[in-house]
Amino acid sequence: MAPWIRPSSISICSGVMVVFSCVLMVMLQAAVDAAIVEHTFHVGNLTVERLGQRQVITAVNGQFPGPKVEAREGDTIVVRVVNESPYNMSIHWHGVLQRLSAWADGPGMVTQCPILPGGASYVYRFNVTGQEGTLWWHAHVSFLRATVYGALLIRPRRGVPYPFPFPHAEHTLLLGEWWNKSLVDVERQAFLTGGQPANSVALTINGVMDPDHEVLRVSRGSTYLLRLINAALNYQLFFKVAAHKFTVVAVDACYTDPYHTDVIVIAPGQTVDALMHAGAGAAAAYYVAAQVYQSVANATYTATARAILRYTSTSSDDTITPAAPSMPAVNDSATAQRFYGSLTGLLRDGGKPTVPQRVDTRMLVTYGLAIAPCLPAQTLCNRTRGSLAASMNNVSFQLPQSISLLQASRTAAQVVYARDFPDRPPLIFDFTNASSVNTNMSLMLTSRETRVKLLRYKETVELVLQNTAVLGTENHPLHLHGFNFYVLAQGAGNFLHHHRHHKIKYNLFNPQQRNTIAVPAGGWAVIRFTADNPGVWLMHCHLEAHLPFGLAMAFEVQDGPTPDAMLPPPPNDYPPC
Repeated sequence: MAPWIRPSSISICSGVMVVFSCVLMVMLQAAVDAAIVEHTFHVGNLTVERLGQRQVITAVNGQFPGPKVEAREGDTIVVRVVNESPYNMSIHWHGVLQRLSAWADGPGMVTQCPILPGGASYVYRFNVTGQEGTLWWHAHVSFLRATVYGALLIRPRRGVPYPFPFPHAEHTLLLGEWWNKSLVDVERQAFLTGGQPANSVALTINGVMDPDHEVLRVSRGSTYLLRLINAALNYQLFFKVAAHKFTVVAVDACYTDPYHTDVIVIAPGQTVDALMHAGAGAAAAYYVAAQVYQSVANATYTATARAILRYTSTSSDDTITPAAPSMPAVNDSATAQRFYGSLTGLLRDGGKPTVPQRVDTRMLVTYGLAIAPCLPAQTLCNRTRGSLAASMNNVSFQLPQSISLLQASRTAAQVVYARDFPDRPPLIFDFTNASSVNTNMSLMLTSRETRVKLLRYKETVELVLQNTAVLGTENHPLHLHGFNFYVLAQGAGNFLHHHRHHKIKYNLFNPQQRNTIAVPAGGWAVIRFTADNPGVWLMHCHLEAHLPFGLAMAFEVQDGPTPDAMLPPPPNDYPPC
């Protein structure tokens, strides 16, 4: 069914109406339903007080988190971003498919040059046809997304119901991290030394880290839709509400079969929509908690943020300490993988699978941390040991400096990248055997390059995403811009070993769809998508520390054969480099 045709319109198109009149009426109805949602984002300095310390952060419209953008399926969103901060800026609309609007995707030096400081501006214009659910927006330059982010909610068209019981109300919870220092300085210090950035000092819920802060007010017996967004830079999170359970109904703005759980696991970049019934005991208040999930062996960093859910119209004493949830162990990978692996997609439109059955291109992409020679500008880097880096198929991705990849792909003015990203790693080895890979220096070394994978229009791609144990295994959340993908299978160890010794069962009926997948630590995942959106699309680890290390690659999708399948030229206010 075309995404702009409402069920109510279909029922009208029966009986004696001629086909042309029916189609015309439906198109007119769609035009009437669609709206233009406009915002202006002023990005600038904001002084806030957290943990007893005053600090200047970068924020939008004087808010932290930033303003919520709300639209309905089919609407056009127009946001003028005015950069009054002292830093370069770009905004990524995380999870928006950007059909034929790649110029508005936002990652700096990929689809645009950054918006310069001093009042420069850029208008992002894009349509959200065919999408419903919880997404978000964030800065895509430097570590600035730690404070420059907000929710982007896409509701169904008027008169179109949710595919789950309508909630009494909804609440949006943005989970983040906090540093008591400038994020630009944190990133700069990591670059100079060639090491990891400093850890955050706390987690936040809606920008606050006060455990007495009330974030949910509910009425007993009612059901609420919780829209959860992990805006943290570097940590996956366990989320619980004491004495309450959830029914997950969507992830990454893709509907799921109802999944019942008392704990939600959410990686940076991911969103979860979950129904929560307010049916706990007689207590007046309960703690909401987000806790770090550590997939790295022997990791020592732990943090938990708490806030309060409070019941209205209760006779209980409000001064009593709220009940606290029992949280998983910080390294409970079994609970994390049980959640990630149990979700399935909700079949609609008659229950027919929509997974592309034919595959044109198969890729095995190994990824993880690595070591590269220190750059001249890394003045504090140990030249003997080298700089911490990351790679995909042993290519440590480097952003161009003089022109964005998308603009370069549309002109012959500058050659800043190669279209030869490899379909397989240069060497097949025991990828997840830490004892062997970390005693072989040649497996740790990588080179910095800018290479993309060229795809024909509507080519179907299947990727095996294989984690490696080089410098330690970790559950990396990989985000693909411009597409949702199907998660066909995932597991532990080496995919090739499983593939050779027994047939891996792919879910080709109702797999979950996502834009960001948390690939198991020391494991693999198989995803599939159809390249039906021309442009240059980044795929990268959404642990922010790993992007400047080079844990990324890009797909260049060619134009289709007809004008309605070709990317238009950039807008007149496209930011210059």
